Amino acid sequence: MATMESLIGLVNRIQRACTVLGDHGGADGALPTLWEALPSVAVVGGQSSGKSSVLESIVGRDFLPRGSGIVTRRPLVLQLHKTEEGKAEYAEFLHLPKRRFTDFSLVRKEIQDETDRLTGKTKQISPIPIHLSIYSPNVVNLTLIDLPGLTKVAVEGQPESIVQEIENMVRLYVEKPNCIILAISPANQDIATSDAIKLAREVDPTGERTFGVLTKLDLMDKGTNALDVLEGRSYRLQHPWVGIVNRSQADINKNVNMIVARRREKEYFATSPDYSHLASKMGSEYLAKLLSKHLESAIRARIPSITSLINKSIDELESEMDHLGRPIAVDAGAQLYTILELCRAFDKIFKEHLDGGRPGGDRIYGVFDNQLPVALKKLPFDRYLSIQNVKKVVSEADGYQPHLIAPEQGYRRLIESALSYFRGPAEASVDAVHYVLKELVRKSIGETQELKRFPTLQSELAAASYEALERFREDSHKTVLRLVDMESSYLTVDFFRKLPQEVEKGGNPTGPTVDRYTDGHFRRIASNVSSYIGMVSEMLKNSIPKAAVYCQVREAKRSLLNHFYTVVGKKEGKQLAQLLDEDPALMERRLQCAKRLELYKSARDEIEAVSWAR
Repeated sequence: MATMESLIGLVNRIQRACTVLGDHGGADGALPTLWEALPSVAVVGGQSSGKSSVLESIVGRDFLPRGSGIVTRRPLVLQLHKTEEGKAEYAEFLHLPKRRFTDFSLVRKEIQDETDRLTGKTKQISPIPIHLSIYSPNVVNLTLIDLPGLTKVAVEGQPESIVQEIENMVRLYVEKPNCIILAISPANQDIATSDAIKLAREVDPTGERTFGVLTKLDLMDKGTNALDVLEGRSYRLQHPWVGIVNRSQADINKNVNMIVARRREKEYFATSPDYSHLASKMGSEYLAKLLSKHLESAIRARIPSITSLINKSIDELESEMDHLGRPIAVDAGAQLYTILELCRAFDKIFKEHLDGGRPGGDRIYGVFDNQLPVALKKLPFDRYLSIQNVKKVVSEADGYQPHLIAPEQGYRRLIESALSYFRGPAEASVDAVHYVLKELVRKSIGETQELKRFPTLQSELAAASYEALERFREDSHKTVLRLVDMESSYLTVDFFRKLPQEVEKGGNPTGPTVDRYTDGHFRRIASNVSSYIGMVSEMLKNSIPKAAVYCQVREAKRSLLNHFYTVVGKKEGKQLAQLLDEDPALMERRLQCAKRLELYKSARDEIEAVSWAR
């Protein structure tokens, strides 16, 4: 059967590991999931109610700061770890993990110094906890959270809001359903005015989570006692009240040790005419055992829910690790393989954009179906083929000797010059496709989840892709310009042979009486050239997209990263490692995720082992 020590010790170890990894109360005092799921004991009481003395009695050591007014100004998460008999006692702070304190007066000083580090040497408070672990054969396994003492009035040097701030801080802890409340009240004050009981009643109205502790029983007026409270008549809780007799101020001044103090406490209850019948259930030793036993029961009752929470957390962490990516291998071969796999993942997404599996590729069709036809229609052929310009070009082509029949040189010069206008839309179409492809590269890199952790590789991949696209653009430019130039270099003769010939008034074609220099003559020339240009425009509207797709889109799908593969294949281990140089923030995130995953798996295994041993 699993012992109480092993079960509570396990929870202590898990809580300790959570604390080291940052799975603990943050600046707002809130506690995350796993810590919340593990029961712990919060010590609550008014200022000067004897909280510190109770904690020191449970630990058996003087280690807490003392003084008047508010002394505890930050939560103290105190984890007690029971060690083997004969082992030396020592303490460790989370913020000083490599330092062991064997002198507990130095522990007191460090608590004070660490408090002052955040709050200054004032009476201000802070919700950020101090974490202290004490290892001793004289303690029970237990986690106690010492909270600032509740108060009704702000003292000099404190803002008026501090009363509410302290209460809010305490509430953040005691409202947790897995928090056991240790409510400290002084016996020499009316229990009805107890700050601790008042707060405990609000957050735990049934009293199932509350343990009442009466301190300063020896300081009550003569002839009075606290039996009505201790026996549950004044205020009933689900658990029995426990009376404590703390050391007097004189004992503290004389440095009376805890062993002597505990013996005197036992003697007080054993010989007291009022409390002797309750002596076996009074005192700090009994309180520590009672809390430990109840804590063990609370842990056992919550094992199924704790296990369920841990399994859910493991699934979430595994998913996050998959998202972040596993650590990179150190050998060059594995690194090269990783780089190639990442490139393939990017290339796959890029092709999906082009082929319609993802949005974006349709914009290339938009270039051909909208932008190119619009650009062709906007070409200034009306101005170019005006009668004045046609006269000018034809006359210049004729030179000193006018044409005899048809102005063939004029036709050729008009057509060749007109065809040069197609170069602009042809190049613009190539450029438009290029910019779409560049945008798809950028988008694909961003959508490749595996690449997110490698900013250097992302940059190199983008640069290599853009360089390849630039080569494809140059080739496409040359190709579409060749298409335009080919139309200029050899005109389609059949087009002109099918044109109607000019007929003179008497019906004799090309007769000498026809005036070849009238506006009508040049208008017919402009109309014929315009028709030819229209025919060429229709052909180019079909052939330019084919050239762009062949030279740019097709090549991008086939060989976008070919040159990059060649370059990467020649790199050595150090250069490959530089490509896989991760974002430091992401590396830290994965490291913390891996540590938490290891913690949760270890916790699950240990809890299951303890559970099966019951």
